[in-house]
Order: sequence, then structure tokens, then C-alpha cells
Amino acid sequence: MEGAGNDDLHHEAHREVVAELVAYASRTGTRTTLAALRAAGWRLLVSASGVHRTEGMRYAIDNGAYSAWDAHRRGKRSTPLLDKHLFIRIVITLGPFADFVVVPDIVQGGAESLALSLRWLPWVLLRTRRALIAVQDGMTAEQIGPHLNERVGVFVGGGDKFKETSTPMWAVLARSRGAYCHVGRVNTRRRINIAAAAGVDSFDGTSVTQFPSTLKKIERWKRQQSLLLN
Repeated sequence: MEGAGNDDLHHEAHREVVAELVAYASRTGTRTTLAALRAAGWRLLVSASGVHRTEGMRYAIDNGAYSAWDAHRRGKRSTPLLDKHLFIRIVITLGPFADFVVVPDIVQGGAESLALSLRWLPWVLLRTRRALIAVQDGMTAEQIGPHLNERVGVFVGGGDKFKETSTPMWAVLARSRGAYCHVGRVNTRRRINIAAAAGVDSFDGTSVTQFPSTLKKIERWKRQQSLLLN
């Protein structure tokens, strides 16, 4: 990735990483799963494309772009683009108390995705405490860096290879700007290790929502990695 060798990024790579990853699970209404998530200190990622409820937990807001793209890929939706009306609705109702809001993007959309995110960014910042720009395949540190600050952070999206190979660079870039860094779709030990080693602030996954029995295993991986880094 361009920019990964910049002096300021290299210097930031040696800063202490976060003590422990914050974990978000895709929103669920199942009481037993919610109780287990609360006990483990997890939070919810509430999607614009899903049910707009927080279940009384701390939460962040996802714009629904990945859900729309995935449904289109599987032939269940006519367009791969997010529903902007649903996004507007959830930000207006839940945005003020969200940990962060992921600004609209286009999955694996490169420059087109960034242009869309930057158009939405001012509107989102007026309605929440922190907005995250979803970085996609082909984006560079030079493109994203100037937009980052304590209220504008990075959501590491994109394809699998892009996500896994570029997460360390995005984490370093975010720290160098005093910004937040979150990684999406983290459901395996490998990705938890990558996220923790990079020093990101948080991650989300669907595994514990779809398969509640995996919570103990994923929480154990997360805690083990945190201990190794401290």
C-alpha cells in the first residue's frame, strides 16, 4: 500500500497498541445471546438494513452497504447499493448516542466509494460523535490520511486479501492522526490476531450472533491475544 513507508507512519508503528480490543456483534434480539454478550462486555453493531434497536446496549451503526452488496451477489436484491433512506432514518434516530457511524460506501468500490463517503461525511458528523470512512480495495494512505482526526476514523472493509494485508497500515495511519480504527467481518482466530497485533480499537463479526456457542471461543482468542501484547 502506498504511504506505508512514510516516516510518520513508521514512527507510529512503535506506539503501544490498545490494551484490549472492543468487540461488536451484529444486532440480535435473542435474550440469551444478549445476556451472554453483556456479560462478556461486547457491544452491538446495528445495521441500517436490519432492525433499528439497540437492546439497551452500547452500539455502533453500520450503513448497510455490505448487506446490500451481499444480497445482490446472491441474487436476492436488484441493486448492490445501500438504501440511503434507511441509513438516514437510523442516523437520525440512533446516531446521537452511537459509538460511531460508518459513512455510506460502495463495497470494493475504490475511488468511487471514497467520493461517496466524503459527500456524506459532513451530514453524518452533524448527527453523531464519530464517523468512520470505510476503506476499500485500491485506496491509499495518501487519500485517506488528510480526512482523519479524533472524530473521523477508519473502518477497514474491502475484500478478504485487502482487509488482512492492509489492516496494520490502516491502524498505524489512524494512530498517527489521533483517529479511531475498526475492522469489519472478524470471525476467525486469524483475523482477531491480525486486528490485535495491528493495534486497532475494535472489530465486529456475525459469528456470535448466528452461532452463540462461538462466543466463549472468540472471547478466549481475543483475551489471549490481548495478554500477549501487554
